[in-house]
Amino acid sequence: MEARAKLLGHPVHQMLVTLPLGLLAGAVAFDVLHLLTGDVRWSQVAYWLMPAGVLSGLLAAIFGVIDWTKIPVRTRAWRVGLLHAGTNVVVLLMFGVSWRLRASADIAPGAGELALSFGGGALALVGGWLGGELVDRLGVGVDEGAHLNAPSSLSGRPATDRA
Repeated sequence: MEARAKLLGHPVHQMLVTLPLGLLAGAVAFDVLHLLTGDVRWSQVAYWLMPAGVLSGLLAAIFGVIDWTKIPVRTRAWRVGLLHAGTNVVVLLMFGVSWRLRASADIAPGAGELALSFGGGALALVGGWLGGELVDRLGVGVDEGAHLNAPSSLSGRPATDRA
């Protein structure tokens, strides 16, 4: 089932999700480095990665909802898509709250802020797996007739074209 929102022949949602996943995973990694070294500079990097990850996640979510509305209701893909979206909304909320509770970039985060960061990172893995299930197992966002020798998406020819 092809994605509804595309740019240059590729699903926009699938292109955008790499930003929040990378930024928020980076925030977790820098929080870990802060804990290992005690150096507040690592938590400062995490502090600034969080709003960037949340904002890019909200942008990706807009295109995810556009694609989700194309999935037939009462299918497994529709239910998995709903769970994927709900999981990722909670992830964005957890990182947003962690960021907001941090008084500033110059102050080391407390246990609550770190718990939200690490919990959000763990839950992001679940949301990412659900997204993979949608694409790899259920074929959501995959061009009709996709195959190993399909023409380039820039060619203007359908994936089913074997000429």
